[in-house]
Amino acid sequence: MGQNLILNAADHGFTVVAFNRTVAKVDRFLENEAKGKSIVGAHSIKEFVQKLKTPRRMMLLVMAGKPVDDFIELLLNEGGAEPGDIIIDGGNSHYPDTTRRTQYLNSKGIRFVGTGVSGGEEGARYGPSIMPGGNEEAWPYIKDVLQNISAKADGEPCCQWVGDEGAGHYVKMVHNGIEYGDMQLITEAYDIMKRGLGMSSKEIGDVFAKWNKGVLDSFLIEITRDIMYFNDDDGSSLVEKILDSAGQKGTGKWTAINALDLGMPVTLIGEAVFARCLSSLKSERGRAAKVLGGPTPEFSGDREQFIDDLEQALYASKIISYAQGFMLIQNAAKEYKWKLNKPEIALMWRGGCIIRSVFLKDITAAYRAEPDLENLLFNDFFNKAIHTAQPGWRNVVAKAVLWGIPTPAFSTALSFYDGYRTKDLPANLLQAQRDYFGAHTFRIKPESANEKYPVDTDIHVNWTGRGGNVSASTYTA
Repeated sequence: MGQNLILNAADHGFTVVAFNRTVAKVDRFLENEAKGKSIVGAHSIKEFVQKLKTPRRMMLLVMAGKPVDDFIELLLNEGGAEPGDIIIDGGNSHYPDTTRRTQYLNSKGIRFVGTGVSGGEEGARYGPSIMPGGNEEAWPYIKDVLQNISAKADGEPCCQWVGDEGAGHYVKMVHNGIEYGDMQLITEAYDIMKRGLGMSSKEIGDVFAKWNKGVLDSFLIEITRDIMYFNDDDGSSLVEKILDSAGQKGTGKWTAINALDLGMPVTLIGEAVFARCLSSLKSERGRAAKVLGGPTPEFSGDREQFIDDLEQALYASKIISYAQGFMLIQNAAKEYKWKLNKPEIALMWRGGCIIRSVFLKDITAAYRAEPDLENLLFNDFFNKAIHTAQPGWRNVVAKAVLWGIPTPAFSTALSFYDGYRTKDLPANLLQAQRDYFGAHTFRIKPESANEKYPVDTDIHVNWTGRGGNVSASTYTA
């Protein structure tokens, strides 16, 4: 990533100083990939700092966690970084660490920026999505570099200032969480076609190729098509030989934990994380498969129509996933007092990053038309899309249940939709139960309020009828 970002910056007319703790790597880089480009090498951290013009713009791409802190201290103590200099962390750091580093370095006069970078090695080389946040005083000095090397969507750079402190890495975290959800949805669609419809890898690849020309046109659908078409040397599908135990680096988990901390129902990302956890129980699942029975999928009917239903189920579930992701971003802005720009965030995700898709153009348009839009589902375009997709979506989830094919992401997306559109949920019973066993109190519905049970009041009832009956305390917001 670091090497490719250096080459990218050099291609855009910037002179770049390259440093790696393994100095032999710097020499090899200068002799090969960087030869003839406006790139100079440094063989020590002090030389690296000295070769930069002030205010120095120094970007780190190292492993998240302690290595970032260690490298910052090297820049301060051995490198001789000075007040006014700018340090940019382009790794996948956890946003609270970025907030801490911003505050720490601000006390030393150093402007710190934590920026999410998405797009992998190829994106870094030819234009990634870049999500900077931190000390906003740094933005005028780094804007030209970051926007020039970023991807472009309809001529606009996929890089804008996100917000204070850890906001940039927070938005990258949510991006990665949505990425988890998108990938899980695609794998469920693949499983339904493979086991439910009995389709070959080539046939499934043909479906993804078709989907990539419509509303699902995206990087992840495109690479899934390529994966399904890829055969091993013996002519068989390579993907079918890969062990079904998924790894994860933590950003999806961070998103799910943060959603729980903020009390936001980001259910699809949570299920995507748990699906990976379940996949890791490979040997245990092998034993369970021998003793736990279930139905054998048998399809009858119009296969092409069902595949169209599956496309709609995937599209509708993606709408829910992004709606949940922006709900989380919106709530985080209030909680952490960040000024997060939702239209610009959607724009930054339109190009260069892993979740890039034509779908994000519609999200950008929705938030530009109404920046304070409460939920994507209230936008006319997405409201119509979700209603159009609903019959096929329900058919797919119902069939998967009858076939015994797990669809945690499809199912939780539909459950969220049904819960979100329900005026009266059974949480009234939950509140009664909580009051019964723990005297946690409850509120009465406005239309049911009376002298005994006043509105906006915390009420406790002695449900056994022994002793007192009702106690109430007026609630003040």
